Amino acid sequence: MAPKLFSPYTIKNVTFKNRIVMAPMCMYSSHNEDGKVQNWHLTHYTSRAVGQVGLIIVEATAVTAQGRISPQDLGIWDDSHVEGLKQLTDLMKEHGAKTGIQLAHAGRKAMIDGEIIAPSSLPFNEKMKTPKEMTKEEINETISAFVKGAKRALEAGFDVIEIHGAHGYLINEFLSPLTNKRTDEYGGSPENRYRFLREVIDGVKEVWEGPLLVRVSASDYNEEGLHIEDYVQMSKWMKEQGVDLIDVSSGAVVPAHIPTYPGYQVGFAEKIKHGAEIPTGAVGLITSGLQGEEILQNDRADLIFIARALLRDPYWPRTAAKELGYEIEPPKQYDRGW
Repeated sequence: MAPKLFSPYTIKNVTFKNRIVMAPMCMYSSHNEDGKVQNWHLTHYTSRAVGQVGLIIVEATAVTAQGRISPQDLGIWDDSHVEGLKQLTDLMKEHGAKTGIQLAHAGRKAMIDGEIIAPSSLPFNEKMKTPKEMTKEEINETISAFVKGAKRALEAGFDVIEIHGAHGYLINEFLSPLTNKRTDEYGGSPENRYRFLREVIDGVKEVWEGPLLVRVSASDYNEEGLHIEDYVQMSKWMKEQGVDLIDVSSGAVVPAHIPTYPGYQVGFAEKIKHGAEIPTGAVGLITSGLQGEEILQNDRADLIFIARALLRDPYWPRTAAKELGYEIEPPKQYDRGW
């Protein structure tokens, strides 16, 4: 019998050939500052598809030019971005991978020229810019930008959309009381702080019927901030709204000391999975096939998101299979060397 790591997994009408997901990782490689796909992206992502990753989620892709983490970020704020992204999905699909994209807005963590926006006018730290507090109009425009991004993702042929609600970027800034000091309907109570994400999810679902994931930071690592129990509740709301899976990360909404060790975020994925009864993906210093298999067999998460280990080894699935004493089929061209 195949290890669970190499068993298929289906969300809605999309089946991944295994449970290995390439987590979104910024490449900062759009060198003309136009948000367009470059040769680097085509090489980088396609080689992981050749390496037999089941689902590849393309890096945080900005829904507005103002919402880029850096001027070199990929973008999906303009129709001209679709062509390059379509080329990318076509290449990955040729090798049997399913394709996802992470729709993102950096909020106060945007490091670009000009004005940046956030729920409240609080800088991340003393070195970073102070953002402008968003008006209602800017909130509506940004929600609309996520929806337009989802429409373009559909045109570009992506199988999966992930909304970036983690790592201290805009959606995370609305969710956390540490960064959201608003007194209108987008601030105050947990329901109000969730409202922005709620409206983004509802908007995206109007144009997107495929698998929908949300990445969260399940702890602020700050006593006054959000804890895992808060995210269990929000995950229940997301499930009610039709989100299919929560990709569980943590931290980065405010500067904090984060104790890291192998699988340090898996407990969060496990608590959300069972507390909200929703599928989860585990991520964070998961480096071996054995570790991934343990998480799945003990029902702690449903998918294994691999980040840095896949930067080191584009053929990580082969490495993981060998550790588990299992053989996966190589690309035909690599038969003799696999």
